[in-house]
Amino acid sequence: MTYGAGALPAAARRREHRSGPDASGKAHDSRPLAVLAAVFVLAQLVLVRPVLGLGWDEIVYTSQVTSHHPAAFFSAPRSRGVSLLVAPVASWSDSTALLRVYLALLSGLALYLALCVWRGLFPTRILVTAGAFFASLWVTLFYGPQAMPNYWVAVGALIAVGGFLRHRAEPSSSGPLWTVVAGTALMAWMRPTDAVWVVIPLLALALAGRHRRSLLALAGGLAAGGAEWVIEAYTSFGGLAERLAEASRIQGGLGWHIAVDDQLRSLGGRALCRPCTGSMPHPVITLWWFVLPLLAVLGLVVAVRARRTLRTLVPLACATTAALPYLFMIEYAAPRFLQPAYALLAIPVAQALWYLITAPRGRWRTAARILVALAVAGHLTAQLTVLVHTVDRNADSRRDWARTAGELHRLGIRPPCLITGYEAIPIGYYTGCSSGATSGNNENTTPAEIVRTGARIPVATLTGPGGAPPGYARSWPVHRIGDLEVRVAPAPG
Repeated sequence: MTYGAGALPAAARRREHRSGPDASGKAHDSRPLAVLAAVFVLAQLVLVRPVLGLGWDEIVYTSQVTSHHPAAFFSAPRSRGVSLLVAPVASWSDSTALLRVYLALLSGLALYLALCVWRGLFPTRILVTAGAFFASLWVTLFYGPQAMPNYWVAVGALIAVGGFLRHRAEPSSSGPLWTVVAGTALMAWMRPTDAVWVVIPLLALALAGRHRRSLLALAGGLAAGGAEWVIEAYTSFGGLAERLAEASRIQGGLGWHIAVDDQLRSLGGRALCRPCTGSMPHPVITLWWFVLPLLAVLGLVVAVRARRTLRTLVPLACATTAALPYLFMIEYAAPRFLQPAYALLAIPVAQALWYLITAPRGRWRTAARILVALAVAGHLTAQLTVLVHTVDRNADSRRDWARTAGELHRLGIRPPCLITGYEAIPIGYYTGCSSGATSGNNENTTPAEIVRTGARIPVATLTGPGGAPPGYARSWPVHRIGDLEVRVAPAPG
């Protein structure tokens, strides 16, 4: 019997209802999913280097819970989920390698659990293929062992959507509802606004079908995961509306902005494309991005023919709403923003791939399998090439921060201390200092406060290439560290 070749016979549908949709009778065998998760963990540890230093955003999240560094400024769009996620390690250890290993293991376990939620909805081979596609993307491998929220939103999306569909298939069971709560809470814990976008189709379905329990599960998950963010809005930002407005301002003003081309430019390995200028990556690098929606639509067509429409349409719809704000509502791009969409699209894409290699007959089947194999090989080659390039570039920038910190130590800037100006947050973290800014998205102090601080502890202001020093530091002694101009407050005397 060929998967997706047409409607299932009645006897086969009865078998599917009893033991899952896998014709081999192994729909609930989790061992292939465990192997996939193990390979995913190993690939992270080999390709992304556990010794890779912390990046800018990682520093902000990690510094909130570590006792080894002052906490960096925490802006309105951020949520505390990542900080709590890394706390079991970062709260007592300053080892970046240990943190990377911990996050790699945790991300592998999370992927396994997320795919297990879908058992009984799709054959094991579909789930393994979907997981392998998502796990093999350079953006997934790169961010899996990093202290960043988007991978965890993707995992939460898989859990929530899978649990929602399982509850529709098993309305008398309460287990899937708790799965919905857990997945939705995880998303909201990491990025509350992303969680809302992902669950819009689920809320619409629950309302249309008057499924009160599903609505309560979705609302409960959003409330449980987003409660801390909302409370902090009132304690630190003046209210929920004020925090949302400030978050919008920091993100450039949410509105109608076409960022599709920005996302394409970021596919070459740019962690943050802001402003997103320069040439597009080579077409070989971006080809998969254009093929992805075509395969997803083919997967939906296959599902309609096989009478599995809803379980494919729902993740496709949730992927669409998850991607909308990052494609059409902001003026910049980062490839990690679309991770939830990629994770959900992996389900219909996997169906399409299996259809392509099983549906054709005779010589056409052989040709289709060769074509799919070549496409997969080319895709993996492109993804690994971008990954290696991205890791190398980020390793270089983080070594530069560490070298700058070493030079600042030689200038007498040692904890307790304060760094302001150019790249103050990462350089301050590597130096062991607090960081301050008098303007911009990370504004947290004033020139007068910086001057007063300089009378108590060492203070350095950094000026990048082509920049001008702030007025409060123009009379301070000047030093050079590479391309940076460093002005050090006179020692208290």
